[in-house]
Amino acid sequence: MTDVVAKGLRKIGVTVSKPVLGILTIVFGILVIILPLIWLQIVVGVFLIIQGALLLTEYYELQSRSVPRA
Repeated sequence: MTDVVAKGLRKIGVTVSKPVLGILTIVFGILVIILPLIWLQIVVGVFLIIQGALLLTEYYELQSRSVPRA
């Protein structure tokens, strides 16, 4: 899913790193849950929080693999 979002953002000229994208999805997920108008927003908010956590986990996992250990 991040590839689709990254490609869409690149088309309009915006570049966002994975950690920033992950933090943004978590923040928007929390905002959607805090300001619910219908119950469906809670589902969307939880989805955004999970997506953000997965993005951050993937980013840090790739970073730890690329760093050579002594």
